[in-house]
Amino acid sequence: MDTGRIIFLNGTSSSGKTTLATALREALDAPFCFYASDQLADAGFRTIKRRVRHDPASGERQRFFDGFHRSIAAFAQAGNDLIVEHIIEEQSWADQLNILLGDLDVFRIGVHAPIEEIERRERDRGNRQIGEARYHLKTHGFCTYDLEVDTSEPIGQLAERIVQAWTHRRAPNRP
Repeated sequence: MDTGRIIFLNGTSSSGKTTLATALREALDAPFCFYASDQLADAGFRTIKRRVRHDPASGERQRFFDGFHRSIAAFAQAGNDLIVEHIIEEQSWADQLNILLGDLDVFRIGVHAPIEEIERRERDRGNRQIGEARYHLKTHGFCTYDLEVDTSEPIGQLAERIVQAWTHRRAPNRP
């Protein structure tokens, strides 16, 4: 069985990852599953009801993301093509993902927007803690990308640019 391919979107909260993922699913020829930790949290998977940035006492958050990272690899190893949305908050997360996804075909995209736009989106959404997006700006320091995009540009054009880069990428040898 062939392993799945991964288009990995990493960026701050409110950077436009979900909107971009939706546009990519429409623009790509092959069907891709959309996968994000927020889907699990919103479905009640986490053991706590409110978002907590850090909860070192319980370790619940670390266990949740450890499992999420492992599940990305498991879904791809089972043959699923994925668009993954994430905020890599720590170097240890980036290191773990590099190990877990090391043998897979992963196309990494840094999702950016001007901080003023991100903060406007954060306020307009009303379901985020104000300041969360600014806190997450550090995510880009933990990652290297195949492509970086600015979601203040028209989403349809960005999706087409990503599809072109994806189509013409140099894919790794498949196991």
